[in-house]
Amino acid sequence: MTAPAKEYRVLALSGSLRADSYNTALLRAAGKFNPGPMSIQVYGLGDLPLYDQDLEQGPLPAAVHDLHQYVSQADGLLIATPEHNASIPAALKNAIDWMSRMPDGAGMSGKPVAVVGASPGALGTVRAQLALRQILGSIGADVLAKPEVLVFRAHERFDENGILTDEFTRNLLVDLLAELARRIERSDLT
Repeated sequence: MTAPAKEYRVLALSGSLRADSYNTALLRAAGKFNPGPMSIQVYGLGDLPLYDQDLEQGPLPAAVHDLHQYVSQADGLLIATPEHNASIPAALKNAIDWMSRMPDGAGMSGKPVAVVGASPGALGTVRAQLALRQILGSIGADVLAKPEVLVFRAHERFDENGILTDEFTRNLLVDLLAELARRIERSDLT
């Protein structure tokens, strides 16, 4: 008898703070269409204070401590970014700054990360994803290159309740999640 596959923990971060965000909806869709063997937990970034090295001198702010715990316990990350002024939003950059400063090397170095993004624009989040991939690479994250999930004209791919209705996008998302699971499994074996 074969032992059941290990269920990997994936922390999903949305760079959008907006309540009706297409990017957060994309992460919820990832949880719904997850091909396994993963559990996907969406974590909000709205409570994080702005990164300030002085805050590292004493006990970390509660939201930062929680983020560090979630990242250290995660086998991989799924990050959804909107595009703000041809780059990533400040809230996401702030979270990455905090994640890059985790104690005891428990941070992002070598951690498998998948990147997605949704925008009502015609280019999706191509420029934001390029910037995000560069930032993640600079802190040593293991960023998946393919498949790229660039959801353009997002208002046509989600219904009024934020449910992903576009089959092509759903299939790309499932393919990306399957690749993330494979990457996590490979990193788990080393």
